[in-house]
Amino acid sequence: MPAAPLRLGLAGLGTVGIGVVQIIQRQADLIAARTGRAVTITAVSARDRSKNRDADLSAYAWETDPVALARRDDIDVFVEVMGGHDGPAKAATEAAIAAGKDVVTANKALLAHHGQALAEVAEAKGCVIRFEAAVAGGIPVIKALTEGLAGNRIKRVMGVMNGTCNYILTRMQAAGLPYDQVFEEARQLGYLEADPNLDVGGIDAGHKLSLLAAIAFGTRVSFDAVELEGIGNVSIDDIRLAEDMGYRIKLLGVAQMTGRGLEQRMTPCLVPADSPLGQLQGGTNMVVLEGDSVGQIVLRGPGAGMGPTASAVMADVIDIARGQRIPTFGQPAITLAIPTAALAATPAPYYLRMTLLDKPGALAKIATCLGDAGISIDQMRQYGHVGVHATVLIVTHKAAPGDIIHATARFAETGVLVDAPVAIRIEEV
Repeated sequence: MPAAPLRLGLAGLGTVGIGVVQIIQRQADLIAARTGRAVTITAVSARDRSKNRDADLSAYAWETDPVALARRDDIDVFVEVMGGHDGPAKAATEAAIAAGKDVVTANKALLAHHGQALAEVAEAKGCVIRFEAAVAGGIPVIKALTEGLAGNRIKRVMGVMNGTCNYILTRMQAAGLPYDQVFEEARQLGYLEADPNLDVGGIDAGHKLSLLAAIAFGTRVSFDAVELEGIGNVSIDDIRLAEDMGYRIKLLGVAQMTGRGLEQRMTPCLVPADSPLGQLQGGTNMVVLEGDSVGQIVLRGPGAGMGPTASAVMADVIDIARGQRIPTFGQPAITLAIPTAALAATPAPYYLRMTLLDKPGALAKIATCLGDAGISIDQMRQYGHVGVHATVLIVTHKAAPGDIIHATARFAETGVLVDAPVAIRIEEV
């Protein structure tokens, strides 16, 4: 006797939701062959029923309230692709779990803020929450961590996790355009969120990093402890000069467990131009995972868009159809440790750019400030003069972030600094 169909309730009929509908309608036979059962949509929910969505929805029941959809007796899995960390998305997800439904979501903000509580309730009721689509679009990074690398102690998670930021930075580099001009270009192309700061402020990518860190290190999600710095202050000058030194600037997420606690950073960093991360162009995402047994693996692919994100949603749906049931964050939520946030990042080399008065002893005074802070110089270059000013670049050997802050603060006391220095961490990849 064939297995009963897996019945979905789909909340959200935007780009991703319609992508899910299209995959289910187009690939019904393939999905059934791979799972041993049909996967169908019973009902859908969205704010505006009259909107033209370029998909045939006539066979599905309609609920204007996603909470009502979540509670329907004729669905087995609640698929949430509405977005938002509170409001209808949270209420409907909670209602689905209370009704004993499994949940598949693309909502990284919801899980970054409420993942621990939702996971505990779901696991107590025997429900699963799957969220492959919430991190890095079509890249199967959640599956890689929870399954493929489950036998590894993860040492570091690192990556470019916001395609819009990577587009802006690579466009600036390739075309020699300033940030403001490329930001407006990205807005015109529809690449930015309604609140652009979610993208360029690093918040969206920080949500993703916090979820990966929870899985990688067996800790509760701690988004509030992620060090966030967006790309708004990255100048075309630094992009050009970093390239001249053999580096590219990326909005880079890094999570690692150190002796000082869990370190989570989503900040602009320099990476070697010839590294996989340095070569990453446009809106593509890349996640680098380092395990004690496997070493380093690199996952690269589209980080957003209808097809890639819907593909990730369907990967979770298919796992549920096959009967695969694992805890939300790879181990029971009640066993996840409360992380201690590292108060400072691990030492690293730094790129320093400054404009100095072109007079004898100016550079020596800067070198003295660095030496007094215990920072040694690896490379130094001086560029052409503009009047009585000269641009100087310094790449340090590994230094503690606090020492860099102390040294650059002392630069102002030397009397040779024309404007505020720029300090950007160099991440070893």
